[in-house]
Amino acid sequence: MAKRGHGEGSIYCRKDGRWTAEISLEGGKSKFLYGKTRKEVQEKLKTALYEQQQGMLVTGPQQKVGPFLTRWLEDGHKQSIRSRTYERYEEIVRLHLVPGIGHHQLQKLSPQHLQSFYTQKLEEGLSTTTVISFHSLLHKALETAVRWNLIARNPCDLVSPPRRRRFEIQPLNMQQIHQLLAATRGHRMEALFILALATGMRRGELLALKWQDLDLEQGNVQVRRILTRIPTKLPGRGFEEAEPKTDRGRRSIVLPSFTVEALKQHRLRQLGAMLTAGPAWQDHDYVFCTSIGTHLNPTRDVLDVLKSFLEKAGLPDIRFHDLRHSSATMLLGMKVHPKIVQEILGHSQISITLDIYSHVLPTMQEEAMRKIDEALGG
Repeated sequence: MAKRGHGEGSIYCRKDGRWTAEISLEGGKSKFLYGKTRKEVQEKLKTALYEQQQGMLVTGPQQKVGPFLTRWLEDGHKQSIRSRTYERYEEIVRLHLVPGIGHHQLQKLSPQHLQSFYTQKLEEGLSTTTVISFHSLLHKALETAVRWNLIARNPCDLVSPPRRRRFEIQPLNMQQIHQLLAATRGHRMEALFILALATGMRRGELLALKWQDLDLEQGNVQVRRILTRIPTKLPGRGFEEAEPKTDRGRRSIVLPSFTVEALKQHRLRQLGAMLTAGPAWQDHDYVFCTSIGTHLNPTRDVLDVLKSFLEKAGLPDIRFHDLRHSSATMLLGMKVHPKIVQEILGHSQISITLDIYSHVLPTMQEEAMRKIDEALGG
């Protein structure tokens, strides 16, 4: 039989009675399609030639979903994500995706397989947010499989993940903020909580903050890094400094004067701690640090302290991140433009700000309509 050129195909019957179609690929390789009848193989060949013209023909080796996901994460994705993100992805792949759908052939993974997997996980009691994270990871991995010509299309595009349930944030109101600040007064961590409520900075941003990031004369702070936990599977367990997740995360925030004053008082208190520590002091330039200059522990040194202040002030038991929500809600309640609030918080898009704090917007609309009524109603 004459050798076919690239983009051509041939059909023949094997000695065992199976019909076979052969397509010539680049590099002298071939792809074979099989069927019980000539007509069946002709249809497969027709589809394959069309996919080849469209650049959609699967030419990679067959493999199961489990090994592909492991290879994708270790070889193709690990270097481009944060260590904490890798730890979370590795757990999702190992504990859920491989046991759930890893036995399927990658090229035969269907939307029905994925939909059944999501339903099963919800029935096991996992939250919709968790299952959505499975879908998001799978979509990224299978998009890579499409680029590698391992599958023709991404089955995640044909699946509807569960609807995300809105998480009810628990911001403090103005009176409660005053109560909390009163409870922190005079404590060595007072400036941290003042800065958190005044700027909405994340806990990791506050703990990585250095004096070089502050200009107390001009009254502003530069957010340049975060303190993040090193995954337990990696050497050097503990914490490390890392870049903010997005470009918007690197930002400059103007400080109110009472916050600047609190930071100046905090600096004087820290200088006293340096003298007390003497040679034991480790100069990392952290604004908020231990008695010897090292970074604070986010749970023991910050969250637990917040819990004690909340109890002392008779306030609801909230997360540290709810201080960020409190700051944003306070700003929006003061009629600060959402775009400005987005810039202060470091959200990548204003839609994120508007979505999270939509509960504040109705009062802003009422104020806007009142002003229109005053201008035009007469």
